[in-house]
Amino acid sequence: MSFSPPSDKAMVPFVSVENMMHLIHHVGIEKFLCELTDVIEDDFRRWESFDKTPRIASHSRQGVIELMPTSDGAFYSCKYVNGHPRNTIEGLQTVTAFGLLAEVSTGYPVLISEMTMLTALRTAATSAMAARYLAPSGARTMAIIGNGAQAEFQALAMKAACGIETIKLYDIDPRATEKTRRNLAGSGLEVIACCSPQAAIERAEIITTCTADKQFATILTDNMIGAGIHINAIGGDCPGKTELHRDILLRSDTFVEFAPQTRIEGEIQQMPADFPVTELWRVVSGEAAGRCNPQQITLFDSVGFAIEDFSTLRFVRARLAGTDLCQNLDIIADPDDPRDLFGMLQRCRQ
Repeated sequence: MSFSPPSDKAMVPFVSVENMMHLIHHVGIEKFLCELTDVIEDDFRRWESFDKTPRIASHSRQGVIELMPTSDGAFYSCKYVNGHPRNTIEGLQTVTAFGLLAEVSTGYPVLISEMTMLTALRTAATSAMAARYLAPSGARTMAIIGNGAQAEFQALAMKAACGIETIKLYDIDPRATEKTRRNLAGSGLEVIACCSPQAAIERAEIITTCTADKQFATILTDNMIGAGIHINAIGGDCPGKTELHRDILLRSDTFVEFAPQTRIEGEIQQMPADFPVTELWRVVSGEAAGRCNPQQITLFDSVGFAIEDFSTLRFVRARLAGTDLCQNLDIIADPDDPRDLFGMLQRCRQ
């Protein structure tokens, strides 16, 4: 017996890692990062139209596995992502991810995509978006403490979206710094490898911390931070994992994505429950001030939030138009009679 081929509605576009890399190069990595920064910024302006739920996390001694859902009423997205800092010992990625975008009106998926590459891009784009509002005017030098998989994306996003010209690198593993220096060769950035965190942050207007170990760490101490600095803290992203000494937070104006999530996972998990923070969407929408004066220390305590993934999937779907950089997956059962799923199964018998 035979059955009808699936309809277009049942065939879901899927972007593989290979096709995602081709799409990024098709657009151009810096242009991709700039455009993605703008899309995330646009969605932050309409923050109140989104469902907001702290990510659903399953923690273990080895790491964490999370689901990150949100919806704007027209589309729904969800990302699966893990964080396993010790994976690199086994030659595995610390972070892997994939995501889905669906129509709210029907519940049907309209895009499934790899998001390991995309998470690196959206994290960097979100950092750049925040820096537009929080970094010192005319900032040209950024230090990156932690030179793992995120470092190059951060550097290029800050160059493309914020005008950064010089990157100073430090990692406890010199091989990581050399990897990053090598990968940024020819990018137009001046790249300086440093032998200590102190050397890296000297004369830097922006400091990005992106270390991976799941522990209460002190990557930066209070005495290292001078007036006027913007700190982009992206390494702390789960309970029990921080990078900054709490005294730095006492001197900083702290900005977060979604406070209920950041108080559990971010640098501010070290602080009392009433520690004052400003959600970044309020700055982007003009409801709150960002950087107010040249002496102010600003901190973006970023843990990543589902709206950023929503923005990224929406952007990718639009950018796929006119390309062949996806494949259709037969992933939705599509019986001729929607009430006769069993009949569809029977007609497939040999």
